[in-house]
Amino acid sequence: MVVLAASICTKGGKAVLSRQFHPMTRTHIESLLASFPKLIPTNSQHTSVETAQVRYVYQPLEDLYILLITNKASNILQDIDTLHLFARVVSDICRTADEREIQKQSFELLGAFDEIVSMGYREQVNLIQVRSILEMESHEEKIQDIIARNKEAEAKEELKRRARQLELQRREQQKRAAVSGSGGSSYLGGGMSGYSSIPQRFDAPEVPAARTASPAPASSTRTPPFKGSGMKLGSKKTRQAELLDALGSELASEELSAPSTPPITEPSLAPTNTRSSLPSVTAESVHIVIKEQIDVSLTREGGVKSMEVKGDMNLQVSDPALAHIKLALPSPTTDFGSDLQFKQHPNVAKFAPGQNRIVALKDPSRAFPVGQALAVLKWRYSGRDESLVPLSINCWPSPSNDGTCEVNIEYELENENVTLYDVVISIPLPTGSYPSITTQCDYSINPATHSLDWSIPLVSTIERSGTLEFTVGGDDASVFFPVRVSFVGQGSIAGIGVDAVSRVDGGEDPVFSVDAVVTTGDYLVI
Repeated sequence: MVVLAASICTKGGKAVLSRQFHPMTRTHIESLLASFPKLIPTNSQHTSVETAQVRYVYQPLEDLYILLITNKASNILQDIDTLHLFARVVSDICRTADEREIQKQSFELLGAFDEIVSMGYREQVNLIQVRSILEMESHEEKIQDIIARNKEAEAKEELKRRARQLELQRREQQKRAAVSGSGGSSYLGGGMSGYSSIPQRFDAPEVPAARTASPAPASSTRTPPFKGSGMKLGSKKTRQAELLDALGSELASEELSAPSTPPITEPSLAPTNTRSSLPSVTAESVHIVIKEQIDVSLTREGGVKSMEVKGDMNLQVSDPALAHIKLALPSPTTDFGSDLQFKQHPNVAKFAPGQNRIVALKDPSRAFPVGQALAVLKWRYSGRDESLVPLSINCWPSPSNDGTCEVNIEYELENENVTLYDVVISIPLPTGSYPSITTQCDYSINPATHSLDWSIPLVSTIERSGTLEFTVGGDDASVFFPVRVSFVGQGSIAGIGVDAVSRVDGGEDPVFSVDAVVTTGDYLVI
């Protein structure tokens, strides 16, 4: 095929935009376009007309025509396919197909036309590739940016770790200084005067201890030994300066201020990160923690291939007066049969058949331990009941003829016993392709797995479903599996909870709190 020109003109033959791929004068192309509308037969469904010299392959574009001018020996089937790609590119770049918008976007359109046809011959590209070329995105550049950010984050963590070490060493030195100061006062003769009279005698013993100290002095009486060992302390700062030089002045100020801040509050951050956005629960004197983990494999056609739920109940009593209690569990809403198995603590009585489930000690005279958590009950479910699946996922890839694939993915809450927080649905992407999202959502591209991570803050009985649509290069539907799901939930998949807490001796029922958390292991759609 030889494409002489790709043009957009009005229905009267006036040129709006034209790109010539072979040497042609402006007068020549304008005369060809001016004669084109006169050649179109009335009431004809054909999309091509011919003259003695050239062939016009055209397509209406609202009030305009988009057409290719080719020689008569060109393959008309390939010309029509090329024309359709030109039309899709114009629709993708221009918001409306009118003369003003096309002239406004003329530079982008001409660049796209050159990517489709070169020297009169069609390039092997599709709409996604043309769009990617116009955006001038580089996958390698993105990878390098990610690597640079990771190195910077690692360097920051290293600086913080060294700052914590210095702070711990400073505290340890203060403790040693306090002990040695109280034990050595009589030997020094007591007071400042005894120490000042023989400074040479005690400089040497202080050198090893001063190596691990921070620049802050422990006390006024210890100032001379600390100053005498300043060169050894400087050697550690020299090693830290190597990282500071690589990161710049911004990290330097952060590292220098880090040792003066005690890292006491950092351990308290770990539970918050584990719970993510899960609402916190105020612990009462009787506090019950229910933890479940689900591993499930769903099939892409629908149904459950395998599912396992493991859970445990921990009881913590902080008031000795409330140690003689028993827990009443709710009646099961679903008959699990033998698929749901329970296991009690050796000192806890087993459930009586046909009666309400009660968690109590075998010996009523004994009390639950105070001030420590005790695992009183464990359970395990293994089956294929779809009603227990917290979240159903429907991933539907639809390959197109232009080398792209339209993917529709939908989620829906199936188990109303749980409320899900921080849901992330991860869909693998074809290598080297990036999606074009057509729906409003919160998403990111995971460079480590080259997957689209769709984030949903909350899934509940009120907001129980959602959909995502995107288009990506590639025509292999199997690439988008397995879909991985992660979340943290509130509630119990198996319906385990605590209805009431009562005293064994029949006294007033104590106030109790329940914290039920569900986490995911391998949650897959295969």
